[in-house]
Amino acid sequence: MSASPRPLLTLEPLIEAVRSGVEEGGWTLSGLQKTTSHQFEGRWAGDSTRSAYLFFHRAEGADWASVEAFLDETSRGLTGNLALVVDAIELGGLGEIPRALSDLAGLSAQVMPPSARAPLTLRLHLPSTLTPVDNAETEIRFKLKLPGASLSAGAAGVTVLVADTVRRFNTLLQEQGLRPFLDT
Repeated sequence: MSASPRPLLTLEPLIEAVRSGVEEGGWTLSGLQKTTSHQFEGRWAGDSTRSAYLFFHRAEGADWASVEAFLDETSRGLTGNLALVVDAIELGGLGEIPRALSDLAGLSAQVMPPSARAPLTLRLHLPSTLTPVDNAETEIRFKLKLPGASLSAGAAGVTVLVADTVRRFNTLLQEQGLRPFLDT
């Protein structure tokens, strides 16, 4: 009889499981930042949070795409998300924002698992108030929120989920529908 997987309870094993899954997909760790926060007042008084940010790049890939992970350990348990981050064309080249979001959401729906919570973010950044608005920088983030069930499945379950997600991210990078959004 095989033992059931041990759920992940702390940040360090989660970091290692996520790192293994991302690296299995051909990405290399670029950076790791850990923080600890203590809430002294307000709604979260007495709570402590430990967080980790992991950054990955492809040695042979383009520098306009990266993978990032945000992992959090709180008194309520572990949470996290994984994101494919793509530097996109300037705002003036996107066309209508609702149309761009719709097209990107369609791409995500084609590639990401249908049952997953996979939010999509389109970020706009104006480097200076003197910069013309059409020249605002844009960034696309295809995300996957780590489901509680994968955390309960232990390190191996998280690694499998992350590796599958990174394969899907790699597929997104090859999609023709993404090309109009890239400044390459």
